[in-house]
Amino acid sequence: MTWLRLSRRRQRRFTARGDWAAAEATLGVTLPTDYRSLVVTYGLGQFDDITLSTPFAAATSRYADLLWQAGELLDGYRDVRSEFPEDFPYPLHPEPGGLLQWAVTGNGVMLCWLTEGTPDTWPVVVFEFGDHCERYDTGAVDLLYGHLSGRRRVPGLGKTHAIPWFDVARERDHVYVRLSDSDRPYEDRLHILRTALAPTADRGNSISDHGRQDHFKAIDRDWLLTYETAYGHQIRIAFPPDDAATARAVITAAAHEMGCTVLATTTHNGTPTWIGS
Repeated sequence: MTWLRLSRRRQRRFTARGDWAAAEATLGVTLPTDYRSLVVTYGLGQFDDITLSTPFAAATSRYADLLWQAGELLDGYRDVRSEFPEDFPYPLHPEPGGLLQWAVTGNGVMLCWLTEGTPDTWPVVVFEFGDHCERYDTGAVDLLYGHLSGRRRVPGLGKTHAIPWFDVARERDHVYVRLSDSDRPYEDRLHILRTALAPTADRGNSISDHGRQDHFKAIDRDWLLTYETAYGHQIRIAFPPDDAATARAVITAAAHEMGCTVLATTTHNGTPTWIGS
């Protein structure tokens, strides 16, 4: 758990505590010790692209609620399993020894326990119907650590960022700020933006034929940002709704200092916002 703690900012943890005995009675199984420590330490949120489910998330998100997911897995795949049994080498919870989901990626790849033997020895199965079904003889924490640190290759989880992180689950507004070109070099513009939001933490970058993306976090504000030219020249920002006025003022001022004009501001769904910025 030591390395994983390094990625956690001092934030309020959501759905980190609850009635474990009641949750386990509902599931009909005892949950692994390392998973319980993981939930208590982090609560509901994301490691990189991996959303950790907790047994206490029903009021926040049923899709991140361990109990809801456990009840849906068999029902959701019952018909397709009958048609494609070769894609389901393991039973599904609540069948004896069945797969029990404890996390999921943004692309719908499930991280499951194979609930055979004692809970602290349950292996992890990375499962995506028709594509991935790999077993790893390790627990939840060890698999996360190996994948996020780059020490273990887990093909079903894709490429991890060079600097892994954990984001506490919370409501956020998402705004795309489209910018005009600037005479300043890209690196100068990025430096100006990050200085305006300091202190910041790197969250990786990528360069392709389409352009460049730099991901970072404004630590004290708990804002998530991407500055890019890959999909148009823009700043993408996610922030708590109460910070909307501050975010608008800070980003607009930074864009001006970067030598850019704000051409448009929209939500991630394309709806205009920050009108008049």
